[in-house]
Amino acid sequence: MSDAYDPRTFQARTFHDATESFADGSDTPRAYLERCLEVIAQKEPTVQAFAAFNEESARAAADESCKRWKAGRPLSPIDGMPVGIKDLLETRDMPTQMGCDAYTGNFPKNDNAAVWALREAGAVIAGKTVTAELGGNHPGPTMNPFDPARTAGGSSSGSAAAVAAGMIPAAIGTQVGGSIIRPAAFCGNFALKPSQGGLHRGERQATSMSTHGPHAGCFEDMWRVAIEIAKRTGGDPGRAGLIGPDNAPAPIKPERLIVLETEGWNRVDASSHETFAQLRSHLEAAGISITGRCSEPSVDALETSISNAAHVCGMITAWENRWALRNLINRHPSGVSQRTKDTVTRAESMNPDDYRELLRDREYARLCFRNLRSHADALITFACPGPAPLWPGDRQGEPLAPQPTGDPVFNYPSSMLGAPVVTIPMMAVGGLPVGLQVMGQPGEDARITSIARWIHESISPIAVP
Repeated sequence: MSDAYDPRTFQARTFHDATESFADGSDTPRAYLERCLEVIAQKEPTVQAFAAFNEESARAAADESCKRWKAGRPLSPIDGMPVGIKDLLETRDMPTQMGCDAYTGNFPKNDNAAVWALREAGAVIAGKTVTAELGGNHPGPTMNPFDPARTAGGSSSGSAAAVAAGMIPAAIGTQVGGSIIRPAAFCGNFALKPSQGGLHRGERQATSMSTHGPHAGCFEDMWRVAIEIAKRTGGDPGRAGLIGPDNAPAPIKPERLIVLETEGWNRVDASSHETFAQLRSHLEAAGISITGRCSEPSVDALETSISNAAHVCGMITAWENRWALRNLINRHPSGVSQRTKDTVTRAESMNPDDYRELLRDREYARLCFRNLRSHADALITFACPGPAPLWPGDRQGEPLAPQPTGDPVFNYPSSMLGAPVVTIPMMAVGGLPVGLQVMGQPGEDARITSIARWIHESISPIAVP
């Protein structure tokens, strides 16, 4: 194992606290980038977080940022920030190969909306981070920085690992089921999965539950990346988009919280349950009222409505992707994994009535969630069912592991509900991160960030052997 992780002492790479030195000339964005590149050179052979680099372009962008800071005219608070881009999103200066052999050499030379916005804000696009194949569950090569024998999560594995390893201060991930939240939880990052449609997805509009969101080493960097994108792109078509202050929202102490068990509660190991129980007791000692399904009928109604969230989310997304994936498989039968082919086969067993029934299930769950609006300030639960699992890779002649990047069971509900989630590094078990997620009503991204920030700054993280 690499150095054991402890959320009480771990020091992540941050950017917001470097900008004062950019302003007074004692540091520069180019020097900051070079420090990142040094860490990448040191750790990338083991972590394997990146799918592509363009160091020449990154250095040129950093040099332009140096000029702006020297002149006192930075484009934004993230001017000069090195950012990684999940390799599902198009970038004009690097290929977009989506972790899929069928897309080897794919180079559309366009910028995704979020990438365009980051460049407009002066950010330095440092590289493309590894994704599981096509954003699904077939893993790429990335490993967990705190134990290379374990997964970094998926599908935003490279984004999570690059931030956790201190290679870069922030990276963009995407989520349909659990692809922002789970890897952040396994890697000890801060991450925002915005309200559905909160950040414009650009060319990635094919599915009804996908979102873009940042991983970062701190709240300030996480929020600034998200809001600088939103200020330039707005939300998806027909959506108001993420709104809030330029800097991370101030901490807000919640009065009432709901513990959401989800269908994953019984899948959590005993040590992780122990850390969560200690965390809950600390929150209650701080004067916060905490309820759950046993004491609130409306919470139990929500729990019942999301008890099949994994199935609902998985099959909705499979149905929505089926034509595109079938066409890809037909064109490149050897360029797509068996896991993806199996997903398409399941989707092709459905019909429109099956899809409509899934949509009704989703809408009913959202109604139950809206009914909780006046019952609590936020919901909390695990962001993952314990530490990242060991991942030895597929073995020839053996059945494919169904969840090689870890179990997303705690992540599906927020995707099903279209709800914003902030994941924070509040727990460690056996020297590995276990994240806490704070969930709110759609549109409450800034408020949920404030509550999550209060929890992180006011409650001591828990670490157990």
